[in-house]
Amino acid sequence: MASNAEKPVILWFRKDLRLDDNQALNAAHVSARPIIALYINEPRAAGTGPLGAAQAWWLHHSLDALGKSLRSRQGRLVLVSGEALDVLRAVIRESGADAVFWNRRYDPSGLSIDVRIEHELEKQEIQTRSFGGELLHEPSRLMSGKGAPYRVYAPFWRALERAGEPGPPLDAPASLRLESRLPTSERLESWKLLPAKPDWAKEFADVWMPGEQGAQVRLGTFIEDALNGYKENRDYPAKPATSMLSPHLAFGEISPARIWDATRGLAERVPRADIVHFRKEIAWREFSYHLLFHFPKLASENWNGRFDGFEWHNSGEDFEAWRRGKTGYPIVDAGMRQLWRHGWMHNRVRMIVASFLVKDLMIDWRSGEAWFRDTLVDADPANNAAGWQWVAGSGADASPFFRIFNPVLQGETFDPEGDYVRTYVPELRALEAKYIHRPFEAPKRVLEEAGIVLGETYPKPIVDHAGARNRALAAYKAISNGG
Repeated sequence: MASNAEKPVILWFRKDLRLDDNQALNAAHVSARPIIALYINEPRAAGTGPLGAAQAWWLHHSLDALGKSLRSRQGRLVLVSGEALDVLRAVIRESGADAVFWNRRYDPSGLSIDVRIEHELEKQEIQTRSFGGELLHEPSRLMSGKGAPYRVYAPFWRALERAGEPGPPLDAPASLRLESRLPTSERLESWKLLPAKPDWAKEFADVWMPGEQGAQVRLGTFIEDALNGYKENRDYPAKPATSMLSPHLAFGEISPARIWDATRGLAERVPRADIVHFRKEIAWREFSYHLLFHFPKLASENWNGRFDGFEWHNSGEDFEAWRRGKTGYPIVDAGMRQLWRHGWMHNRVRMIVASFLVKDLMIDWRSGEAWFRDTLVDADPANNAAGWQWVAGSGADASPFFRIFNPVLQGETFDPEGDYVRTYVPELRALEAKYIHRPFEAPKRVLEEAGIVLGETYPKPIVDHAGARNRALAAYKAISNGG
């Protein structure tokens, strides 16, 4: 019988697919006990794996990258499918492990699963230890002076600032004592996370390199090339001005503390305004998890119950046109096609397409949230839900419903030469900049020269923005008046 010091510890990877700044891994390493690195393919209903098909693609490549990192340290990642508690019990029986370490997750289903597992394993005298790391601060930690959750971002940010700088991130251990006698592992390919025919993700690899190394490369490139000027440039989708770290964060391939740390000591070459603005984006993710922790139904119910009586139009035909990028509004169509091609969309454009769906088409924000969840590689249970409720006006600290983006003016302001539209809506590529965001107003000669036939090569607008705006405001007035 192995002594306790020789019994292995199970390191249960979840949304922390990295060796760097991994608190649970570090604790297992410090224990000096052999480590079994485990990833459990939980049932989709558990809500703890990939949120949709695009994330399944990412997860495959991220697990492959993590497996290679462990093999370089003479170890292996054990892959097992099933209910988490059942899998853990089976691995414990087969390996003789008497401890399970993990980093905490904060989505409602993940939280409930972890509480039950902790309770059940402790009854078997199996040690369980959980650690932070997905967020800068535990979502229950920052509370208002009245002891209540924050409902507005600005005071939450101030509270986060008062909480002090996050501690320095932990470097990955130079070596790991990985258990050599491992439980039976499934083959990653057997999980069928990648699309087959058609391969709708065939262009994802042109943009993304999933895995911890890809995250570190992305962070380094952003700090060197784009952080300076970030505050001004981040709103222009044709500029390479955003970090594009969101999918790496969603899978825990990099920690927010590591990102925060990378912005330290840059005052001599990067304006403070750019650093603060970028840090506020990290803090918005923290705020979103704060909301989700205190309002677990953020993705399915209006934060502001007054919107429960809102009269949605919910046209299936309009929703399909929006999903396919065939609305007749170029900036909206470019965004939706970027989403389909690359599993990602520029943040400014996310707000534009969301406003168009909710307010121009009057389709329930939950339909948009579900589509994003399935098609975004950076789908996140907190950010996605909080973002959609923000645009819809139904969320905490939300943009007022009557703030309705004009898709033409938004395009002309943030994509003035039409470079973004030309990239993703090639049928408009030859149209001059004056009309690139309003092809429906272009003279016949201009359209003919660009090879465009409205209604054939490019759709006419599916809705008149001015009329749609009035319709949305009337519906909002009805719930505002209580009628």
